[in-house]
Amino acid sequence: MNDLERVKKEIEELKEDIRYHDFRYYVLSDPEISDKEYDDLLRKLKRLEETYPQFVTPDSPTQRVSGGVLEGFPTTKHVVKMLSLDNVYWWEELKEWEEKVKRMLSNTDELDYLVELKIDGVSCSLTYHQGKFILAATRGDGEIGEDITANVRTIKTVPLQLLGKDFPSLLEVRGEIYMDKKDFQRINKERHNNKEPLFANPRNAVSGSLKLLDPKLVSQRGLKCFIHSFGRTEGIKFSSQKEFLDKIKEWGLRVNPHNKYCSNLKEVEDYYNYWCDNRENLDYEVDGLVVKVNSFKLQVELGTTLKSPRWAIAYKFPAHQATTTVENIEFGVGRTGIITPVAILKPVECGGVTISRVTLHNFEEVERLDVRVKDTVLIERAGDVIPKVVKVVVSKRTGKEKKIEVPKNCPVCGEKIVKEKEEEVYWYCINPNCPARLKSSLLHFASRLAMDIEGMGESVVDELVDRGMVKSIVDIYKLKKDDFLNLPLFKEKKAENLIFYFFNMFCSIRFK
Repeated sequence: MNDLERVKKEIEELKEDIRYHDFRYYVLSDPEISDKEYDDLLRKLKRLEETYPQFVTPDSPTQRVSGGVLEGFPTTKHVVKMLSLDNVYWWEELKEWEEKVKRMLSNTDELDYLVELKIDGVSCSLTYHQGKFILAATRGDGEIGEDITANVRTIKTVPLQLLGKDFPSLLEVRGEIYMDKKDFQRINKERHNNKEPLFANPRNAVSGSLKLLDPKLVSQRGLKCFIHSFGRTEGIKFSSQKEFLDKIKEWGLRVNPHNKYCSNLKEVEDYYNYWCDNRENLDYEVDGLVVKVNSFKLQVELGTTLKSPRWAIAYKFPAHQATTTVENIEFGVGRTGIITPVAILKPVECGGVTISRVTLHNFEEVERLDVRVKDTVLIERAGDVIPKVVKVVVSKRTGKEKKIEVPKNCPVCGEKIVKEKEEEVYWYCINPNCPARLKSSLLHFASRLAMDIEGMGESVVDELVDRGMVKSIVDIYKLKKDDFLNLPLFKEKKAENLIFYFFNMFCSIRFK
């Protein structure tokens, strides 16, 4: 063996080692070497390739970011159509889908399911020839997509060379390119600092990243990819979705570890309920489950419509985001006097609840969002988080929208409002006798985190202050049972409970 042959052999062995460790790190999440040891392997390979450029191949780990800025994205025709999924949102709709599937099948004895998390990202097709990554394409219109090979090559969870020796001569798979929540927050923070428009959600950030014409910029976005579907193959056949996913994982393709085999629809529903409660714990956004008939034979029998496979359905979670209209902006006054702008919304379902108002926090935030009365806005509510306005849909503006100005006076008591410091974002009502400040103080005093006074909610506090029965917090100790009985919806028992509570509280403070 001459010197060049030895160099070529060493390069091939280094590439094989690096691919293996990529598999351990990105697919199995179980690395066997330290980051430094991995970097040393990569540096050694890079040095050898720089010295012997004739041995550089497109599938080398050093070639994830190569070439210059793209001039545009050529189109590519899908040999097998990339279809989209139909959606259901309720258990009854899912059962109806299964009943329809059963009516179309000649034999339903083997009807079982493979259930996958529906990642909120961008669909793509990946093609491998003789184990080498040669093409990545967007869905496009299902028949023709854009060639995004150079950008997808930068995604480290996409192997440039399959592992093992038993892979087919041609393999096309479908997957989802996505962005972790932490990377989404990092990128939006950078965009905010650069005074660039923020991405509304991780899916938009992924889409925007894949459209960049400079792969080096794409490589900085932290994109990842899960493979979830079969496209086509030559030289090998699969009997089921589960077998397909298990096998491609052996070849180094990244499969979601939360995929679940379900023998019946009840197990699917149980899994759906689990993720409804736990999806916030994931590092990435998911918007539902994808339920697939497991058997490839049955999938072929069921076939497809023009747009969707009949053998799969998206079982969606309650939406985290929704669009609605700002009907008005009101100004709230807190117990410390802070003036808070609040958007009054046309009621909309979001995150499993109906939202009709959302805080805008302060006037600096109003200016940053440039939110106006009659604007169409995108709102978000993830888990139990307080809903927020993500962005204004500027394209929906008609010219009739009204800008928000900082009020000159307190909206409740009419006194002037001030900033304590020029650089501060908050405006304050400094009137200690402001009814709004008193109401907020009473509600805070009665809250679970303070005195935990059961039965003293917002409506009761409003009545007490508006009727002049309470002008300071100490006045609640002067209230009598008849005072409460004069309020709407108060009965003997409720009045007695509150008086008894105030009496015990007063005694505990007086004789402590």
